[in-house]
Amino acid sequence: MIGNPRHKDSSAAPPEDAYVLPFREFFAILKRRAWIIVLVAVIFAGAAVGLSLAQQPVYESSIKVLVGQEQGLTQTPTGVGGLQDLTVTMTVLVSNRPLAEEVIRQEGLQISPDTFLNERLTVSQIEESQVIEVSYWDTDPQRAQRVANTIGEVFSERIANESDNASAITATVWDPAEVPDGPISPNPLRDGLLAAVLGTVIGAGLILLLEFFDDRWRSPEELEQFSGVPVFGIIPRFEAPRGGKVQESKKKGEG
Repeated sequence: MIGNPRHKDSSAAPPEDAYVLPFREFFAILKRRAWIIVLVAVIFAGAAVGLSLAQQPVYESSIKVLVGQEQGLTQTPTGVGGLQDLTVTMTVLVSNRPLAEEVIRQEGLQISPDTFLNERLTVSQIEESQVIEVSYWDTDPQRAQRVANTIGEVFSERIANESDNASAITATVWDPAEVPDGPISPNPLRDGLLAAVLGTVIGAGLILLLEFFDDRWRSPEELEQFSGVPVFGIIPRFEAPRGGKVQESKKKGEG
């Protein structure tokens, strides 16, 4: 660092050649205080991993339901298009309160229908097909599998009871649920990496903030760019020796 602090006068108009921080200087600042970035990133990552490990694992199990007709899959393009459009409606029917109440009753779940539908269940049509994917998550992997299969059974029965003619619509569980291999959350590695990236950004911002409030000159070039006046020389910092050393040197000189 170069000796004297610079005093910024906010009332004075800035010179035409106002000082602009170049990229090289910017990276030099980050490099000089890189320990701040590392510290903040490590703190953020450690906190995220710790919170992630403290959470209870969540498991998800899914089924695939095929929407068709009593005769089987429709062969004509018009029929297929009609069933695909109907599949969109069927996805809505899976997420209805009576079905949720029936599944909760059969499985003896200690949750409300609203929690079941809004927090545990996801239903979606697979692209533009006659297949609906129904997923259910739970803290118990075996229970997640059982509930997902029960949803498929209850839904298929309800559709069969509502369709009693020759061209009855069917909802068949094509791919039953299995016990999930591992939890979908938490993910300590992912959470730690995201937190480390966030910590790096915040650390860099903190360095720039400290640099903004630091009013010392760091190079002759910086002073020259800010003031618009060429620098002809630099007076190096000089520290006078302490009193003891001065007296000792005088005694040697007298001797």
